[in-house]
Amino acid sequence: MDHIIYTSMTGANTAANRQAVLANNLANISTHGFRAELSTYRSVPLNGPGASTRVFALETTTGHLDTPGPVERTGRNLDAMAQGNAWFTVQGLDGTEAYTRAGIFEISPTNQLVTPTGLSVLSDGGAPIDVPAGSDITLGSDGTISAKIAGQPSTSLGRLKMVTPTTDDPLKRGDDGLFRTTSGDPLPQDATAKLLAGAVEGSNVNAVESMVGMIQVARQFETQMRLLQTAETNDKSASQLLNVTG
Repeated sequence: MDHIIYTSMTGANTAANRQAVLANNLANISTHGFRAELSTYRSVPLNGPGASTRVFALETTTGHLDTPGPVERTGRNLDAMAQGNAWFTVQGLDGTEAYTRAGIFEISPTNQLVTPTGLSVLSDGGAPIDVPAGSDITLGSDGTISAKIAGQPSTSLGRLKMVTPTTDDPLKRGDDGLFRTTSGDPLPQDATAKLLAGAVEGSNVNAVESMVGMIQVARQFETQMRLLQTAETNDKSASQLLNVTG
């Protein structure tokens, strides 16, 4: 009897977790540079004498969808979209190097190039980028940053650090929404990385696919709950039969 309880209980829990992932993806359909979260599950037998036939459904290593999001033209000189599989480099709140596809940059009150949340955008030297006050910033396709003050020639401020992850050390999403290498080591500058200025990358979440997935998961959850109810009914029937006296 407890076989079906183990299977249904873990199946319902897995469906609930899957629903949360899909709901989070759908909530970020308008988040620039967002990568849809993927989740996979596996069957794991319960360890212990006489329990090998009981199986748990457990989540395996989660990942993200690498497909680039759509191009959104803005014409803004501080907007950029990384081309191919390149990523922009920022400094996380924990002080570590992190990566993002959201190329929406701003000038902070202290005249540094930052993200909308105030994180420092890093140069190819791994340092924050200082911007001359009152200057107009231009981003080159190779990540170079130029500043021009009225009446003065344009000056180079350096180059954005853009990286391309490898299969040997892939990126994983952190709790802060930024990505870091699996090893925790910073990636080297990719000299061939390119960007598209005046545009940003949209979310790569497929709204229709997420909605259909949520409906399917809801039905799976209902199925698992019905199995639990069936197990409860069978248990009551068995108890009644055992209590019958001849």
